[in-house]
Amino acid sequence: MKYLNVIILIFISTVSLGQSISGKITDKNNNPIPYANVYLKKTNIGTSTDEKGFYQLKNIKKESYTLIISSIGFKTKTLKIAFSSDDRLTKNFSLLEDNSLDEIVVSGTLRPVSKTASPVPVEIYSETFFKKNPTPSIFESLQNVNGVRPQLNCNVCNTGDIHINGLEGPYTFVLIDGMPIVSGLSTVYGLTGIPQALIERVEVVKGPASTLYGSEAVGGIINIITKKPSNSPKLTTDTFASSWGEVNLDVGLRYKLSENTDALLGVNYFNFQNRIDNNNDNFTDLTLQNRISLFNKINIQRKSNKVFTIAGRYVYEDRWGGELDWEKQFRGTDVIYGESIYTNRWETFGTYELPTSENINFQFSANGHYQDSFYGTDAYDAEQFIAFGQFIYNKNINKKHDLLLGLAYRYTFYDDNTFATLDANGIGNEPSRIHLPGVFAQDEISISDRKKLLLGARLDYNSIHGSIFSPRVNYKWNSRDNSNIFRVSIGNGFRVANVFTEDHAALTGARTVEFDGELSPETSWNGNINYVKKINSENAFITIDASAFYTYFDNRILPDYETDPNKIIYANLDGFSVSQGISINTDILFTNGLSVNAGATLMDVSVTENSIKTRQLLTESFSGVWSISYRFQNNFTLDYTGNLYGPMRLPLLGPNDMRTEYSPWFSIQNIQLSKTFSNSWQVYGGVKNLLNFTPAANSISRPFDPFDKLVDSNDPDALTFDPSYVYASNQGIRAFAGIRYTLF
Repeated sequence: MKYLNVIILIFISTVSLGQSISGKITDKNNNPIPYANVYLKKTNIGTSTDEKGFYQLKNIKKESYTLIISSIGFKTKTLKIAFSSDDRLTKNFSLLEDNSLDEIVVSGTLRPVSKTASPVPVEIYSETFFKKNPTPSIFESLQNVNGVRPQLNCNVCNTGDIHINGLEGPYTFVLIDGMPIVSGLSTVYGLTGIPQALIERVEVVKGPASTLYGSEAVGGIINIITKKPSNSPKLTTDTFASSWGEVNLDVGLRYKLSENTDALLGVNYFNFQNRIDNNNDNFTDLTLQNRISLFNKINIQRKSNKVFTIAGRYVYEDRWGGELDWEKQFRGTDVIYGESIYTNRWETFGTYELPTSENINFQFSANGHYQDSFYGTDAYDAEQFIAFGQFIYNKNINKKHDLLLGLAYRYTFYDDNTFATLDANGIGNEPSRIHLPGVFAQDEISISDRKKLLLGARLDYNSIHGSIFSPRVNYKWNSRDNSNIFRVSIGNGFRVANVFTEDHAALTGARTVEFDGELSPETSWNGNINYVKKINSENAFITIDASAFYTYFDNRILPDYETDPNKIIYANLDGFSVSQGISINTDILFTNGLSVNAGATLMDVSVTENSIKTRQLLTESFSGVWSISYRFQNNFTLDYTGNLYGPMRLPLLGPNDMRTEYSPWFSIQNIQLSKTFSNSWQVYGGVKNLLNFTPAANSISRPFDPFDKLVDSNDPDALTFDPSYVYASNQGIRAFAGIRYTLF
């Protein structure tokens, strides 16, 4: 009877637990590969290897599956497995190095798919890429991504946005873990403070993505993907300082709330309080900042293996720039000029997979942004709240159709103290409240093993502007060995603008803001051709990625700085705008330890109105980036990174403005030497801006009279104080040094 009870107990355990598979993942030298992705295709069952390379998948039904194992820097392994009488399989695997970086991406189709198999071209940048040129914010880190340029919008407060293929920041949709976190006010102020110790990778999609992501995803998306609590190191710290006096600290801590709940805490702190004026205009060359950001991500392991993760972030920042002798007591006065910005921001987002037999996810996010700022004597107080939620249903039909259906809703509340939120009578305050429900559908059709067609469409209803329709078509072909990949895409994008949350120049008070008519939503059509060539030899792995793009804008909203030098006039363009160009990226990894990543973009971004074509302001016609690294046998690594920009047309104040109309060719180059002592410790140091490039000393118009007290008000062509003539940072050459510690 005793043995019978034991047998019954084992049987019950087997039935309740289901089948399982476990083992170890190593490289060709039998070294463990930590944090490799292991999952069963077309199921919700997946995990990551621990720091010793071990994995385990549980609760598996007795069926046949496709097991997929992937890790950055290794070739993805795919094999068929079947569960019959064995309920616990042990499988060890060895992965071969593959420097084509064919890892799993999610941003192009809202589904996990290998980069090679994705019909939408997605660029991936790992944490290793960003460590080659350490910066205190993701905003600065993107300066070495081809076709992506961080643009400063003000010489005084140094806020900025991110351009993709020449399109301004409001056209770039920034997400964290796939959720729309950075938008509106935070497009300008919220791109800092994301703890880089927690970033696993950044995915970049160039071109309209409104079919999946809705408004604002016109120029492209930047998806910042954070690490999973279950496969993160126990502790990561990264701190560095520069000879200018900047101090940055990143900390990541993995901990357990319970047996089935893993959590990841991240902290970022940045401080700069050194008043530097190397160009002798009596204004700070770099904004003084004091910023802290807290990030926490929780992953709850459910018995069903279905996903439930939730995260939150809080950011506080106090930044100011202005005349060197500015102090807090001068905030908002006309005694000494300063631009002072207090920012409080919170965010929460997550994913919950419904407990159904079908694959249905509920994704949600919410954020609140509060800003208390002065631009000289002009106060700008703003409050923004955004709530977002969507259901996504994924279904594979006959192995030919991968169907994705979505139901989304976004609510946006915005209020400030400007006339942008005045009521219809122009007397009382009337905050903006926008409801944006939408539905979207996508079908990825497998025409054959090497041909895919992606069809998608979205319909949104804006409570102010009405219905907006966004379709797209993508086609992909690849050779049998994946050495040649060809993609073509056509898509539509739309955006509803709020200029006061996007354009710093509208806030400074240096110019009067006017609206010419009611602003209608912008729409655009984009075509993109992408070709990828992979070449593997005995001594090197080479990937060439080339694209040609064309975007046509209708109803585009552009600030007019030139009709009247004392005004900024906003209106829908009475004409059209075009962004077109070609780009090429090359990744070369030599077996001797040398790696080269280089890219270039040649583009023409123009505006045509009344049959007159003009080049868009603050847009370069050429940009190039590079990252060259060499790993020595004694654990030393040398990184040489840089970029090169062609001339940009700059906003002048009128015929009397003596500043040059175009910026010069310029390059920002950096060098770093790092030493790894073990898997835990690494020290690094180097020099940023090796060529010591800075813009001309007269970039700020009339810095000696920032309140325009000496300007002749009767002269329409008289120059005024204006800090919007900016295309690069005033921060010159500087040394930096840092140390990293990782506890697995």
